[in-house]
Parts: sequence; structure tokens; C-alpha cells
Amino acid sequence: MIRTLILVGMGGFLGSISRFLASRFVQNIFPEAFPLGTFLVNITGCFLIGVIYGASEKSSLLTQGWKLFLAVGFCGGFTTFSTFANENLALLRDGEFFMFFLYTSLSVILGIAATFAGVLVTKIL
Repeated sequence: MIRTLILVGMGGFLGSISRFLASRFVQNIFPEAFPLGTFLVNITGCFLIGVIYGASEKSSLLTQGWKLFLAVGFCGGFTTFSTFANENLALLRDGEFFMFFLYTSLSVILGIAATFAGVLVTKIL
């Protein structure tokens, strides 16, 4: 159990730092009302988790430890539902109803599509 916690914790540590840097980088380039940084991080994380689970189903390349490190740890730390929810609340509070609808619907639809695409990529390769 200690090994599992260390793997998940290390992955989460790296994923959280990666999310912070990537999200800040994108948001500094595109400082609009639409929270593009979090959006792109979450869609990328969905694609990555699809690749991770697709690869683990296809072969024994990913051990259980690697899957915990990458999927639960890294992707769990990289993606963020709480920031997504808070940004949606801010959009509503600011009266940005179209941006709220766009952000919420695109996040859900493209997130699921990206996860599916990640799994497909592993099946094709």
C-alpha cells in the first residue's frame, strides 16, 4: 500500500506542476474570458488517460504501478474538475452566459471525444 501511495503521489505532484505551468502559459498568451488554459489541460489529460488505458488493455507494456503513476497520479493531478467548476461559477457571476455554456458543453463533449481518441490511437498503433 505504501508503494501505491508513493506512485500516485509522485504522479500527482508532477501532474499538478505540469497543469499549473501549462495552464498559466496558455492563459498568458490568450487572456480572454474563456478559460482556455484549463480547457486545454483538461482535454489533453482526457486524451492521455485514453492512451494510458488503451495501452494497458492492448499489451502488458504498462504494469499496474505505471498505470497508477500515470493515470491516477499524473492525469489526476494534471486535470482539474474543481478549477473547471470555479471558472464556470465565475463566468456565471460575470454574466458571461454564452461563455459558460460554451466552456461547459465543449469540455464535456470534447473531453469524452479526446478520451475515446486516445484509446483509438493505441488500437491503431
